[in-house]
Amino acid sequence: MDPVAWGILGYVVLQLVVGFVVSRRVTTEEDYLLAGRSLGPVMATMSIFATWFGAETCIGAAAAVYEEGLSGAAADPFGYAACIFLVGLILAIPLARRRLTTLADLFRLRYGVAAERLAALLLAPTSLIWAAAQVKAFGHVLQATVPSLNLELGVTIAAAVVIAYTISGGLLADAVTDLVQGVVLIVGLVVVGVLVVVDSGGVAAAVGSVDPERLSLLHAAEEGGWLATAESWAVPICGSLVAQELIARVVAARSPEVARRACFAASGIYLAVGLIPVALGLLGVAQLPGLDDAEQVLPLMAREHLHTVAYVLFAGALVSAILSTVDTALLVAASLVTHNVVIPVFGVTEERMKLRLSRLGVLAFGLLAYAFAISERMGSVHDMVETASALGSSGIFVCTILGLFTAIGGRWAGLGALTAGIVVYVAAGSLEATAPFLASMAAAAAAFGVGAMFDSAAARRAQAV
Repeated sequence: MDPVAWGILGYVVLQLVVGFVVSRRVTTEEDYLLAGRSLGPVMATMSIFATWFGAETCIGAAAAVYEEGLSGAAADPFGYAACIFLVGLILAIPLARRRLTTLADLFRLRYGVAAERLAALLLAPTSLIWAAAQVKAFGHVLQATVPSLNLELGVTIAAAVVIAYTISGGLLADAVTDLVQGVVLIVGLVVVGVLVVVDSGGVAAAVGSVDPERLSLLHAAEEGGWLATAESWAVPICGSLVAQELIARVVAARSPEVARRACFAASGIYLAVGLIPVALGLLGVAQLPGLDDAEQVLPLMAREHLHTVAYVLFAGALVSAILSTVDTALLVAASLVTHNVVIPVFGVTEERMKLRLSRLGVLAFGLLAYAFAISERMGSVHDMVETASALGSSGIFVCTILGLFTAIGGRWAGLGALTAGIVVYVAAGSLEATAPFLASMAAAAAAFGVGAMFDSAAARRAQAV
């Protein structure tokens, strides 16, 4: 077997061992889902960064920039870095103070049990699709490393690894390995970026090889005008602001202040490191013209410019990005369904059974993510991530913001906003509207307002009785 393949195998085995060792400390549902709410500043920062800096930032963003120019990076890294910063600025402290387990818990407290379960069922597919994107990207890494391996077999191997990795230790193991994975990721991408620029003849030569017309952030949205531009930024910022993957790190922090500072620090690291795949995507047009599969641009450039040891480091960086993201996505999907739907419905109270159900949920969603990853209908890694960011999140966004910072609305407001958001998003998408996410967010806000009037009327009738 190729030395690089052996290197990746060794790295993956090491991560699995760490996960299994740390899993011995997991005894309760809170340990498994939230690392016992024990994350300190460094661990929380690196966990937020490593979780959010996934395959789409490495594989997907480089491919999007290769195809579209700098405008392909509107979502990643610029939009997602802004999202993490805004979570720290707006949401971190109020969410951490409530000591929630999932974001759906907030919906139970503000809008009732029905809204909680609907929110959980809307959030879970988002995490599932995001996990599928990471599994597919893992398959791309394996395919680039072992050319004789076809993509479907690579994805199958990737799915088996990430399911085993996630079932073992939960968020506690994930947080421990995120620190190592984050460092490996940063070092690996920096090494690739530096060597590619050096082999290109230096900074001036590398910059000179880029077509100036590909350097506009807004170019891709020109056809749809300002509405398309607003949509391209609203999806990663507003759609991901309420992503359970990010919220889980916030509520797992040792204190609200730690959660806020960790978001600010992770946002800065995310933007700085995320610019490396963007630069490589721009340079790849001249160095690897006419690729049939743009998602291979980053692995192929690394393979071409790096020696064996350095490529092992790079491949380890990509594997780090994927493992640190996919396990959280699977964990989140499982937690939303088990914690907010299955456990309450069946009245489970024993901690060992809760833990077992959470792990079974991870297995089930892992298999579903694998099915999505091998489905051609799901599109590229970049497309899957954008779908995950927008699907059902408009109603979640409206209800979360208004639920945290106002006393407006109750049961009908929450249910109305959640329902209107998903219905309008699906309908607008099927009609190929220019801005389906913005349309769904407007519909969710309007439905929330109407529902709030019904809630007020019901409250007045109850007081009169």
